[in-house]
Amino acid sequence: MPHDELSSKGGLPELRAVEAEIAQLSLATSASELHGALCGWLAGGGANVREWPARILVDDSTATPAAGSALDTLRTVSAAQLADRSFEFDLLLPADDTSLAERSGALFDWCRGFLGSFGLAAGGSPKLSDESSEALTDLAKLAAATPQDDGDEEDEEALVEIEEFVRVATLLLHGDCVLAAQHRQSLN
Repeated sequence: MPHDELSSKGGLPELRAVEAEIAQLSLATSASELHGALCGWLAGGGANVREWPARILVDDSTATPAAGSALDTLRTVSAAQLADRSFEFDLLLPADDTSLAERSGALFDWCRGFLGSFGLAAGGSPKLSDESSEALTDLAKLAAATPQDDGDEEDEEALVEIEEFVRVATLLLHGDCVLAAQHRQSLN
């Protein structure tokens, strides 16, 4: 993928590059929702493989992204960010100069994607800390939310805080389901 298709967000591909590949593969999802689904899959312990879209969409006929494509880069960068203990994890969302309604809608889509794939990967009763259980409940509330018309500066600040919560909640859930499981496995 050409360098100009990488965003400044920790190496994630640009939203438009992901949207273009989604259209090319005829996937019925938004870029933000697909990224949320990928992150939910990885946070729940799903396999980090190039054919991830088929796994999270539960459709074996879904094409596998080409090596180095926007969707493949999205997977590799997201997996690396989740595994990195420095808390450098980014959400694939529209730019800050996009309307508040569009950005909040994309964030709610991201949460919907996350929840579905997290449940698919983690199963019915994953071992979660109290903090992670509460975070999962809050993510479900966000997934059920609907965007409001454009708001004021206070609404902008609230959205930034919600994005940060979603970012941290994702890292918490990944820590409980993947990192803790790896730690338990290394002790055996």
